[in-house]
Amino acid sequence: MGGESGGQKPKSLSSYSSTSSSSSSSSCFSHFWSSALRVKTINPYSDVSVRTNSGDGLIRRLDIFDLVLLGVGASIGAGIFVVTGTVARDAGPGVTISFALAGISCVLNALCYAELSSRFPAVVGGAYLYTYSAFNELTAFLVFAQLMLDYHIGAASIARSLASYVVTILELFPFFKGNIPDWIGHGGKEFFGVLSINILAPILLVLLTLILCWGVGESSAVNSFMTALKIVIVLIVIIVGSFEVDTTNWSPFAPNGVKEILTGATVVFFAYVGFDAVANSAEESKRPQRDLPIGIMGSLLVCIALYIGVCLVITGMVPYKLLGEDAPLADAFTSKGLKYVSVLISVGAVAGLTTTLLVGLFVQSRLYLGLGRDGLLPSIFARVNLKSHTPVHSQVWVGVVAGVLAGLFNVHVLSHILSVGSLTGYSVVAACVVSLRWRDKAEGRLSSSTWREGVICLFLVALGGFGAGLSYRLNASFIYALLTLVIAVLACIALMLRQAYADMPGFSCPGVPVVPAVCIFFNMFLFAQLHYEAWIRFIVLSIITIVVYAFYGQYHANPNSEGTVIYHRAASEEPR
Repeated sequence: MGGESGGQKPKSLSSYSSTSSSSSSSSCFSHFWSSALRVKTINPYSDVSVRTNSGDGLIRRLDIFDLVLLGVGASIGAGIFVVTGTVARDAGPGVTISFALAGISCVLNALCYAELSSRFPAVVGGAYLYTYSAFNELTAFLVFAQLMLDYHIGAASIARSLASYVVTILELFPFFKGNIPDWIGHGGKEFFGVLSINILAPILLVLLTLILCWGVGESSAVNSFMTALKIVIVLIVIIVGSFEVDTTNWSPFAPNGVKEILTGATVVFFAYVGFDAVANSAEESKRPQRDLPIGIMGSLLVCIALYIGVCLVITGMVPYKLLGEDAPLADAFTSKGLKYVSVLISVGAVAGLTTTLLVGLFVQSRLYLGLGRDGLLPSIFARVNLKSHTPVHSQVWVGVVAGVLAGLFNVHVLSHILSVGSLTGYSVVAACVVSLRWRDKAEGRLSSSTWREGVICLFLVALGGFGAGLSYRLNASFIYALLTLVIAVLACIALMLRQAYADMPGFSCPGVPVVPAVCIFFNMFLFAQLHYEAWIRFIVLSIITIVVYAFYGQYHANPNSEGTVIYHRAASEEPR
């Protein structure tokens, strides 16, 4: 008692424990928050050489021609022979307008990608890298996770489709017809609703993975050959079909009204997805600041021209009501006695699926490489083979994941949760263009209040797009759609009047902030059209990603590690 001063009782052990626990929790949250808000500092407008811990890195071998074919290879698969006809059954000849509208929307998104690809150092990462620099570490990790799930499921689904087409071609020969079991290529009997054995799909994935591990020059040569073959076949289809066109089939042009044309545009938008693959090849491009914007825009314009050409032919050959569901283009040529063109279409589908799968696997490995270098994933993903100059460990990993999914699961049933990653990535990239323009304009450091105000405006544009999409989907009152549109327009006006923007050297996206805002609005409008399970997937995957970041990423990430990035002007580059 004499040891107690002033009648105060000593603190109990439980009080100390409670205080210590509270302090520890506060410290953990503070560390998490400070880590999540870290930004990757880069030196824009510089050429860059990247080396790994082994002292070696990727090698520059891709020129403009390779990049354009890379984008076309990623975008045009078997869908050009199927989607064009299936959408035409609802939109009629107006499907041409659907593809044109979707193409214009993708051009706006491509302009955003083109600016960032020309202003950033030539390192892997694409949307992930842009987000890391413009916003923060956690947002970049979330973008990566959403994109990667799309890529993994998409690769497995494409591999199954490719295996099915290969078997279909083999069955054209009498020796194979009727002698190939379903579990070889078409997929065997389903178990528990999702399990379905497919032997050929993993074999095809192994072959493509080996090509990609061999070297970027070799894989680019395969992609260029297959893409060129695909383009030639599509051109043959357009030219031969044009002689069978009956212009009376184009009337009425919009038999089911304008709404079906707009709905068709939301569907065919995803037929253009893939041009962003060009941005992920920055580190292997010979002259990235010049060639990447040309590759992105050039590949997209080629795709738009091919899609519109096929639409005009298929709706002119056969009345839209008579188009088949599974193979509308092939059926149209068969009905005209041109069965050999149907065989060409099957070959074109194989070539299209091969290039789409090849480029998809290529992009996945480069994204894993980028996160491995930054420490958000284990360092094994950052290793580059000394001989082939390819990220072999990352490449094998994505091949194994796709092979397991394609070999054991009927991943086609998961197709309705795809496209979340693409729409998320496109929207964030558009926001990055706006955000990075603020930073470049400010003298000194941009104030946090101004930055937050701009981010809130971008969020309101996205919210307005999603709200308008929901109103359209649910056939809600026009007032609701008008209200969401007004919110988005006011937010866009605030971005124009209350923020200052710099003019960029090199390729610059026109109309900032209006063009990026339109991109965000339309992307979120499309997001609202996705299946509700896709929304659930977005939320669940985001939660899982945050947990992974909390337990691993925040402690291992090092966005500006010394000695990893070495800036220099390449000798082959002209001074700018």
